Amino acid sequence: MNWGFASSAVTLWPWLTRLGEAQFLLPLALLGLAWVWRSAGARAAQRAWAWRALALLAAVIGVTTASKLAFMGWGLGIARWDFTGFSGHSMFAAAVLPLLTWLALAASPAVSVRADRESDRGRFSTATWAWIGLSYALAALIAYSRLKVGAHSVSESVTGFLLGAVASGASLWLAPTLRRGLPRGLPMAALALLLLMPSMAPPSRSHDWVTHWALQLSGRQQPVDRRDLQEPEAGPELQHLQEPTS
Repeated sequence: MNWGFASSAVTLWPWLTRLGEAQFLLPLALLGLAWVWRSAGARAAQRAWAWRALALLAAVIGVTTASKLAFMGWGLGIARWDFTGFSGHSMFAAAVLPLLTWLALAASPAVSVRADRESDRGRFSTATWAWIGLSYALAALIAYSRLKVGAHSVSESVTGFLLGAVASGASLWLAPTLRRGLPRGLPMAALALLLLMPSMAPPSRSHDWVTHWALQLSGRQQPVDRRDLQEPEAGPELQHLQEPTS
């Protein structure tokens, strides 16, 4: 038996799942969008796109957070689907990684977007599409890692990924032609930082913060957890959630 491979896989999933943490991806996304908005030569269309991309990202973060608050504070989940809220790691990975990939490619003339004079949107080259596709594949692996580490159910990981993919997909569809590429060394530095942070950074506390606010808003002493959703003898406030609503 290949025990070495099994041991490597056990180590891989906890490291990979941390690539979806908000404490890594959100600052990178905000810095990238700020650069698009503030870069020299930025036109009105470029700045408007940065605001739209930020609004889409904020919207999916809000939906994801609201789903977690609703479950932990009030028990609003779907027992049949084992759904207690969208996976934040899956959402962030799918929402941010493709955008970061597109921004990184803007530093390379060989794969940068080409101008569309009629709409001022960028037309992606084949290489650009390939790299963006790989970024979605990595996001899908991060979503899968949430299952391997026991943090989420299939429904939570899949819906979190789809939610983030909708946000990044809409932003990329509307992407303008950038008038100035990133400094050439910056994408590699950001990539190196992203790969090192899971091994160096302290554990994320975003779940603790959401739990705190769920208790504050609902007035509960303890948060609702997955066992409460699946327990047949759940309290009256949970029994009506044992079947999904249409």
